[in-house]
Amino acid sequence: MDTKKMSFRYIYPLFAVVIGFLLNGCGVNYSFTGGSIPENMKTVHVAYFENIAPMVYQTLGQNFTEGLKERIRNQSRLSQVNGEADAMFEGVITGYDIAPAAVEANTDRAALNRLTITVKVKYTNRLDDTGDSDFEQSFSQFREFAGMIQGQEENLTREIINLLTEDIYNRAFANW
Repeated sequence: MDTKKMSFRYIYPLFAVVIGFLLNGCGVNYSFTGGSIPENMKTVHVAYFENIAPMVYQTLGQNFTEGLKERIRNQSRLSQVNGEADAMFEGVITGYDIAPAAVEANTDRAALNRLTITVKVKYTNRLDDTGDSDFEQSFSQFREFAGMIQGQEENLTREIINLLTEDIYNRAFANW
């Protein structure tokens, strides 16, 4: 066997381990999912996001809340707790709207519709005495679809929740 190929076989894993140790020792946890969470942050609380949108999708509040919890669980080392925590998420769903995105030629019918969900989020980092990392912000995402919403609504809302929770996670933990 070629000794050059054999040495590269051991160098790459060693290089990856060294990089991992360097990133871990900087006082902030970096992950390849895009987050940077202070090392002393251990717990997070996600309050229930009530759906106060004029148009209601029955399970949206529960689905969104669970989606945000799942995003944090999968992309961080934080323990989720009820009540006071190092990081706190709370808010409401303020918009669930379906509007035409494109109209068919020579008709008043929509060729394409757009489902938009808007969430108002308040994030508090209780470990940051300056409050610089806290925010209160609305996030919106949409998906376009053809035809009627029935039969597509569950998948569309799941896709939008995924996009929203990614935006919120990045804003809180990557300051994007």
